[in-house]
Amino acid sequence: MTMLQTLYTFLFYIIQPLIWLRLWLRGRKIPAYRKRWGERYGFYKSQVKPDGILLHSVSVGETLAAVPLVRALRHRYPSLPITVTTMTPTGSERALSAFGKDVYHVYLPYDLPGAMTRFLDHVQPRLVIIMETELWPNLISALHQRQTPLIIANARLSERSSRGYRKLGRFMSALLRRITLIAVQNAEDGERFIELGLKRSQLNVTGSLKFDISVTPELAARAVTLRRQWASQRPVWIAASTHEGEESIIVQAHAELLKTFPNLLLILVPRHPDRFDDAKAIVRKAGLTYTLRSTGAIPPATTHVVIGDTMGELMLLYGIADLAFVGGSLIDRGGHNPLEPAAHAIPVLMGPHTFNFKDICARLQAADGLITVSDSASLIKQVMTLLSDDDYRRYHGHHAVDVLHKNQGALQSLLTLLEPYLPPRSQ
Repeated sequence: MTMLQTLYTFLFYIIQPLIWLRLWLRGRKIPAYRKRWGERYGFYKSQVKPDGILLHSVSVGETLAAVPLVRALRHRYPSLPITVTTMTPTGSERALSAFGKDVYHVYLPYDLPGAMTRFLDHVQPRLVIIMETELWPNLISALHQRQTPLIIANARLSERSSRGYRKLGRFMSALLRRITLIAVQNAEDGERFIELGLKRSQLNVTGSLKFDISVTPELAARAVTLRRQWASQRPVWIAASTHEGEESIIVQAHAELLKTFPNLLLILVPRHPDRFDDAKAIVRKAGLTYTLRSTGAIPPATTHVVIGDTMGELMLLYGIADLAFVGGSLIDRGGHNPLEPAAHAIPVLMGPHTFNFKDICARLQAADGLITVSDSASLIKQVMTLLSDDDYRRYHGHHAVDVLHKNQGALQSLLTLLEPYLPPRSQ
C-alpha cells in the first residue's frame, strides 16, 4: 500500500462518524438509509453463490445501463451466478426491480480494507465488472492481490474529473494499471485515461451501453394501456429525473401551458425519492391538482399532474408521453439519460447542462433528436410548438430514435471482450 493510499484509508476511517450521521439524517426522508448498515462494512445475512460475476453499479443510472448487459450474460451463461451491488437504496430498488431473482443483490461496502476483504470472501467472484467510473483504491488493490480480473465497462471520464485525477500523479497511474481492462464509451474518454497512465493495451473503445436499450413489446403494450386509461383524449408531457430547482420551473411552465392546452397532463418524476414530498408541495402551491402514481389510481380528468413516486417505472412512464424533458440539465448537475425517452421515438428536451452525456447529447442534437431549452420561457415555447404541430413532433421523435438505433453495438463488443474471462458458453 502506497503512502497516499494509506492516507486515503486513514481519512476514510476518520470520517466514518460523519457518514453515519449522513445516513441517519437521510433516513428521515428515506427510511431505507437506516437499514442494512452491516452490508456497508462487509457483513451479510444473505448468501450468494461464489465463482460468478460481480457487477457493481453505484446507483440508478448505472443500473439502468447494466440491464441489457446482465440480461445478455444470463442468456449466454445461465449457470453462472451474478451478484449485482449498488450503494444507494434507490439503486438497490432499481436492481431488484430490473433483475428480480435472476441475480443476487447486496450493497458494496465502503472502501475500507477489512470491509472489502469480508466482502470478497463472501462473494468470491471470478470476474468483477464496474459500471462507468467507480475507482475505489482498496477494492482495486484487493482484486489485484487475488488476481481477480477487473473490467470497467461503459467507462467515461470528463475533463473535469480528469483534471482532479491528474493531481494524484503516480498513485493514479499505478491504480489504473491494476485494472485488467477499461472499455470506454468514446475515444476522447479513452485518451484521458491514457494521459492518467493507463496502457493502451488495457483500453478498448466499445461505445456506450446506454444505446443498447430497447422498448420490449410487453412494455409497449403496458404503456398503451396506461395511456388509454389516463389520457386517451389528452396530450401528455413528462418531466423526468428532476432535481431541486427544476420542479418549480416545470410546474410553473405547466401552469402556463394549461392556458393554451387546458386538458394537458404532466407526469412529473423527481430523480430521488426524497423529492416526492417537495414535488407535491410545489404542485399544490401552484394551485394545481395531482395524483400519485403509487396509489395505482387512474387520474381523473381534473388532474393536472401525475407525480411518479414509484421506482423502476420510468421507461413505462416515458411510453405514455408525447414528449419528454430530461432533468438535471436546467441546473448544473450534468443531465440524465436522454436515450430512454428517445427509445420511445418522442421528442427530447434538455437544459444546457448535459456534461454527463456530452457525447450522446451532441449526437442527438446534430441529428435534430434533441431540443435544448435554457429557462422556463424557452421550455414553454418548445413544448407549445411540439404539441401544436404533429409533424414537427414526429420529426424530432423519429430522429431521436434513429440516433439510438445507429449507435447500438456496444453490448456485443463488450460481451466479446468478456469471453476470455468466463467459462465456455452454454450451447
